[in-house]
Amino acid sequence: MTTTTMAEAPVAPPAAKPWYKVLYVQVLIAIVLGAIVGWLWPQVATNDWIKALGDGFIKLIKMVIAPIIFCTVVSGIAHIQDAKKVGRIGVKALVYFEVVSTFALVIGLLIGNLVRPGAGFGNAAANEAAVANYAKQAAGQKSVDFVLHIIPDTVVGAFAQGEILQVLLFSVLFGFALMGLGERGHTIRSFIDDAAHAVFGVISIVMRAAPIGAFGAMAYTIGKFGTGAILNLIGLIATFYVTAALFVFVVLGIIARIAGFSIFKFLAYIKDELLIVLGTSSSESALPSLMEKLERLGCSKSVVGLVVPTGYSFNLDGTNIYMTLATLFIAQALGFDLSFAQQLTILVVAMLTSKGASGITGAGFITLAATLAVVDPRLVPGMAIVLGIDKFMSECRALTNLCGNGVACVIVAWWEGELDRDKLNAALARQIDPTDMETAVTTD
Repeated sequence: MTTTTMAEAPVAPPAAKPWYKVLYVQVLIAIVLGAIVGWLWPQVATNDWIKALGDGFIKLIKMVIAPIIFCTVVSGIAHIQDAKKVGRIGVKALVYFEVVSTFALVIGLLIGNLVRPGAGFGNAAANEAAVANYAKQAAGQKSVDFVLHIIPDTVVGAFAQGEILQVLLFSVLFGFALMGLGERGHTIRSFIDDAAHAVFGVISIVMRAAPIGAFGAMAYTIGKFGTGAILNLIGLIATFYVTAALFVFVVLGIIARIAGFSIFKFLAYIKDELLIVLGTSSSESALPSLMEKLERLGCSKSVVGLVVPTGYSFNLDGTNIYMTLATLFIAQALGFDLSFAQQLTILVVAMLTSKGASGITGAGFITLAATLAVVDPRLVPGMAIVLGIDKFMSECRALTNLCGNGVACVIVAWWEGELDRDKLNAALARQIDPTDMETAVTTD
């Protein structure tokens, strides 16, 4: 009797979190306060302890880079064996992901070099000594030394010293070795997946310190470089959003048109998922409903089940654009002139470090740190410059990633001949309400 009563008792909905406890709001308030302190009291803002707030947060981020890169890259590669079970679908999906991701990286580099949003940031003369030292080191390093440096003396040493490129090399090799084990590697794969979740849990704890880091970084930036730095930061945000829009509407739009549908109608079809992502800054929050809608759009269940989850690790267009633009911005702001070879390095490294960064809020900032560490470790402190505006960038990263994965699923289904064209046309023409579950069931 008592058990029945307890079972039938209604469960109270969770209380809404007060606005002042929302991380998004806290970071925004910290940014504003930091800018005010830097503007009104520049001597206070440039104090070592204020600077340490931003630097400390950056060190917390760097602390988890190596394990995050290892877990995500190994897990992503090891799970490709699931793609092999469905043969051509997996191969086509991976080829599409890498080609389109390369387009995103190249567009980011081109726009960053043309617009140069970081140029004129602060006093470039203050960096003359650093630039001269950098040029001296670059001239003294042969290409063969660079290649040999990628190979670690020991695996443990690569992790201990934070040599990201060495960690990447070992992660790729370990991932392919684990993939070759087949079912025998199931236990290790599960362990690495669980370890990745645990490390992302560490990131969620670290991100609670984001308001403190944002305050210190913004106060020090404005205090040292003046209010003119705000214009550069706004310019970076605007450049990123315009570049992402260019990629979605032009690159993805052309791809969609080749497959016979409109990118504008497709975005209208997934507008609910876009709003979910906008509120959470994570494209993973919309994953279940996106997969359901893509099935109702006419994509076969097998294609949706393979392409979308795989795309969340291998098809991160927004993150790729962000990393190229942010890397160039930081280099320009600090007075570093990256060579053509180094910009090609950004393409290769960003392609690897971006894997697995889609689902977690702030993970794009982690991958930026990894990319900067490989291009030149002296660029890593420059992350403090963009820390205060990373939240605004995170929104656009997640939205672009979601759009890219949705289009990728439709394209692969069309390529494989598993796209129901009638369902596609009916859904995009709004002849069927995408939120009507009963209609969706009867049309399957």
